[in-house]
Order: sequence, then structure tokens, then C-alpha cells
Amino acid sequence: MANPASYRPRTGEIPTNPGVYRFRDPHGRVIYVGKAKSLRSRLNSYFANPAGLMPKTHAMVHAASSVEWTVVGSELESLQLEYTWIKEFKPRFNVVFRDDKTYPYLAVTMGEKYPRVQVMRGDRRKGTRYFGPYTAGAIRETMDTLLRVFPVRSCSAGVFKRAEASGRPCLLGYIDKCSAPCVGRISPEDHRALADDFCAFMGGEAKRFIAKLEKQMGEAVARLDYESAARIRDDITAMRKVFERNAVVLAEDTDADIFALHEDELEAAVQVFHVRGGRVRGQRGWVVEKVEDSSTPDLVEHLLQQVYGEDGDTEGRLPREVLVPVEPSNAEELARWLGGLRGAKVDIRVPRRGDKATLMGTVRENAEHALKLHKTRRAGDLTVRSQALQELQEALDLPVALLRIECFDVSHVQGTNVVASMVVVEDGLPKKADYRKFSISGAAAADDTAAMRDVLTRRFRHYLQDKTAQVDGSAAEAGEASPGATGAALDTTTPAPKAKFAYPPNLVVVDGGKPQVNAAARALADLGIDDVYVVGLAKRLEEVWLPDSDFPVILPRSSQGLYLLQRIRDEAHRFAISFHRQKRGKAMTVSALDSVPGLGAAKRKALLAHFGSVKGVKAASAEELAMAKGIGPALAGAIVSHFAASDMEAPAAPAINMTTGEIIET
Repeated sequence: MANPASYRPRTGEIPTNPGVYRFRDPHGRVIYVGKAKSLRSRLNSYFANPAGLMPKTHAMVHAASSVEWTVVGSELESLQLEYTWIKEFKPRFNVVFRDDKTYPYLAVTMGEKYPRVQVMRGDRRKGTRYFGPYTAGAIRETMDTLLRVFPVRSCSAGVFKRAEASGRPCLLGYIDKCSAPCVGRISPEDHRALADDFCAFMGGEAKRFIAKLEKQMGEAVARLDYESAARIRDDITAMRKVFERNAVVLAEDTDADIFALHEDELEAAVQVFHVRGGRVRGQRGWVVEKVEDSSTPDLVEHLLQQVYGEDGDTEGRLPREVLVPVEPSNAEELARWLGGLRGAKVDIRVPRRGDKATLMGTVRENAEHALKLHKTRRAGDLTVRSQALQELQEALDLPVALLRIECFDVSHVQGTNVVASMVVVEDGLPKKADYRKFSISGAAAADDTAAMRDVLTRRFRHYLQDKTAQVDGSAAEAGEASPGATGAALDTTTPAPKAKFAYPPNLVVVDGGKPQVNAAARALADLGIDDVYVVGLAKRLEEVWLPDSDFPVILPRSSQGLYLLQRIRDEAHRFAISFHRQKRGKAMTVSALDSVPGLGAAKRKALLAHFGSVKGVKAASAEELAMAKGIGPALAGAIVSHFAASDMEAPAAPAINMTTGEIIET
């Protein structure tokens, strides 16, 4: 591993102009490409304090052995050059959005003598009309359905020539999904007119063709030609099926690509809906590993850069509008670059309200589902789970296999309604039957470390109690069943009580850094437990902390062990948040009248209806309370006595500085 100081360029050598820079490893391979408005400021940030860099950036500067740069004339040129180099060198420390396919389009080769309908990818060809993009399954189904109504040629040039030479059409010609121009069933002019109708239908004129066919069907019925009417009816059904598949979601003149993403510290899922003519024509998605420390605007910039640059888009493929969740970095230069690819202006913006914002929400939901599905599939893979557990054991240098892992998280809002959660993973899979919730009060709710220590103490005190009970029970059972013992037979019909905490984990994971880990370790040490290992996962940098350690363990971003820890931590956080919301909701609905003896729900409702509020009930005398519906003199006296006793017991509320939140000493 190289020392960044060994190849750091002198500050005066680095220009202040905009440009693009490359880091190379000792073998000369480019491992990172970046751009900057000022090369000097950006490059100095890598070398000023390498220890303070983000984990991936720290790894990158130590893996590199040299850095070089190229000055360009503008930020737009730096954007273009950065993309070119990323595409050429494929640096491992750059974010790369990969999927296995380019956009599939439905294409009609109007430049040929006999136009052909086909699915096409890649570069656009002159004289060909394109419709889409579509998903792979939808485009095949659309093409197959429309060929029964518009039987345009769809065969390859080789098949067409063989049929022309033999005088016999291919199978599609026999099943009426091709008009068979190869054998002269239709003239070139009529076949081109058929292709024009196909393009017109795909271009949005479906209603005109459906109305025309409905009229023809009515005429066929009038002359009692029911066979023709049935055939036309089937054609109408096919047209409507294609037409209705793409529901109108926006104005009919809207052409836009709508991007949304959902990300965590390690990965990001991206989804895009392609809207053409107001209809959703297709959808694409990626899940990308965040191998560099990028903000969301940077991710959006790289996404648009690679999605549109990779396909070499020109007019018709790149839409007028590109809607994104946040404004990308260098938005103006990016819009100019995309406009140059399209040959016309491209508007990049964030929808704030209306139908486009609503559709953006739908795309975002798809991204959330895609990331969740991706993580679920990874978690369900036995090989991946085994690899994760093994990597984690080796990275933490633990002598035992991690058969059971428990994770703890504390949740509260400014110290109120403090709760904690315990989630359990066995063999890499969650065991929800063993999940537990903890309510925390008193001194333990003072801060997160005290709360964590309290929860661990309670959990493992139960473990010790259950363990002792099991040992005592086993000894008693052995004594009763020993040879020569007399007395009643053992009762085998009564099930043994279930031990809630008798099975200890191999590893305890706490949500937090060094303070939380040390608090958890002290809790176990106080109980005399030395065979359970403790680690903490700090959320900001995904660092793994060990007890009494000055430095964290940094797991690679691609580590399956880190994915496992992150998934457990997120599950504990979700479980704690759910319990906290439940408890907070109950606390918000509790009334001071609930604790009055003898006061049921109906009478509480009557008091509130009569006096308007709990404050009014407290201020009322016994005589005034007795005037409310259902409240007798005895109950009225009990209510007055209850509130009088409560006021005497309650301490005076402390004065609070509303600016700082501090309690003012009086």
C-alpha cells in the first residue's frame, strides 16, 4: 500500500483551471477518474489529511501510486472528458451503473423496399422509425399482437430471399401474420401503406383505426357476413389490448424520462420510467454498489452521464424532459451536453407538484422495492450467507462460529418514550420469534449508553436466571429418575416452561460507536459473562468498533460480512422505531381522567362534553361536577379528592430555557 505523500504533487505544480484527473496504481492501471472546477483545490483535498478521508477515498489514495491531470477549457468539456475516460478505463473506484441490456425499441425500416417490423437495440439507423423504449417482454407481445392487424413483413433478409426464390412464404405468411410480399400476395405500394398505418397506430392514432374497424364490423353485420365481422372484432380486441396496455399518465404531448433512486450507505437502486406521448412505454432498473463516496446529486449526474452517453442518443431516443429526484451536480453543463446529443434542448428538473411529482413517487416506490428485493435475495442465498458469516468471523478474529447474532438498538425522541429492540439472526437468517422489546425508564433513560447498558444487563440477567433454572430442573429430574428412587412417576404430559433467554448469542451487535460498545461490554463483564463477543456498527462510516479499542475495523464495502451487519442493524432500527411509535401513540392518547377510580369511558366522555377539557374538569367543584350527566355526588367528591392529591404529590415543573433547552436552576 503506497503512502500518498510519496506521489503528492507540489501545490504550485497543480493548475487552478477546470480539468479531469486520473489516479493510477503501481501497475499503471487507472483506478479513479474525477473532474474539478479547480484542479488545485480538488487534488489538495486528497493529500491534505489522508487520515480524515472517507473509507473508500482513503483506500483509493493508498492504492494509487501516481496522479495526473488534463486541463480543459470549460466545465462542459470536463464533463465530456470524464465520461470518456470512465467508459475507456472502467476505474474500479468510480460508480458504474450496469445493466445487461440497452434500450429495446420497436423499429420499422421504412428505408427498405419492403419495410420490416423488428425489435432493435443500439445505434439508430437512417430511414428507420423507432417506437418505445419498451421492456423486453412487452415489446415482443406488442409486436405479436399488432401483426395480426397490420401484417407487415417481420422476417430477416435471408428468410425473405429464400421465400422469394422458392415461391412459398414462411410460416407467418400461412398464419396471416404477414401479408407475404415475398411471393407477390401484396404489391410493394400496398405493403408500404400497411407499414405507414402500423407507424401511425404506434404514433398515437389508435382511436382512428379502431373507429374505422368498428364501422367495417357494423357494415359486415348489416350484410350478414358474420365471419368477416368476427375477424374484424378480433382485430379490434387486439388493437385495444395494445392501446390500453400503455395507460395515459401525463399530457399526450409529454415525452420524459423519470428517474428515482433509493439508497443506503453501501448501495443504490435506480428506476426509470420512459414516458412517450403521455404513456409509460418502458421501465429500466439498476442496483449499483457505491464504491466511491458520492452524494445524491453526484449519483444522479453519473447516472445521466452513463445512461445517455452509453447509447449515443440522438433525437427521438433522448426525450425533451429528464425528471430527477434531486438536481444533479453541474446541472447546466449536463443539460448542455445532453442537448448536444439530442440535437435540441433537454430540460433537467425536479418535479415539485402535480401529475409528474405523483408519477415520480411511483418510480421511487419501485426503486425502494428493487433495493429491498436485491437485499432479500442476497440474504436468502445459502452460499452468500455462509460467506458473510465466515468473513465476519475472520475480520473480527473470533474463535467461534457465529451461529447466533443478536443486535440491539435504542430509540427515543429527545429522551422521551425510550425503548430498545433486540433482533436475532441464526445461520444468517432472521428468527423473528426471538425478537424482544424493552421499555426503558428512570436513570437508564438518561442517555443512549446508559440505556444500552440497562438493556444488555436485563437481557443477560434473564439468560443467567433461565440457565440456572434449567440446571436446577435437570438436576431435580435426574434425581427423580435415578435407579432405586421411589415416589410418583414423572409427569410427561405437562410441557416444560419455555426458556426465553436461555440460548445465548455468539455475537452481540449494538447500533453505535465506541461509547455504546464499551457500555455493552461493561454490562456483560458485570454479570460475569466472558463468552459472548460484542461489536458496534457506527452508521456514518459503517465502522465496526470493538470494546476498549482506539481504532475501528474497516470492512470492505463489497464485504458480505458488512452487508450482514448492516442488514441486522437496519432490522433492529426498524423494530425499535415501530415499538417507539406505538408507545408514543399510546402516551399521546392518555388522559388525566383515566386514572380516576370509578370513572369509566362513558362518564369521562360526559365530563369532557360538559366542561370542554380536562383543565375545566380539574377546576370544577364537587357541586359543579355533579351537574354533569351520570356523575353523582360520591363520584364527584372522589374526582375532586383525586386531583387534589395529585397536585400535592406532583413537584413543581422546572423552568426551561426554550432557546437552549437547558433547565434553569431556581
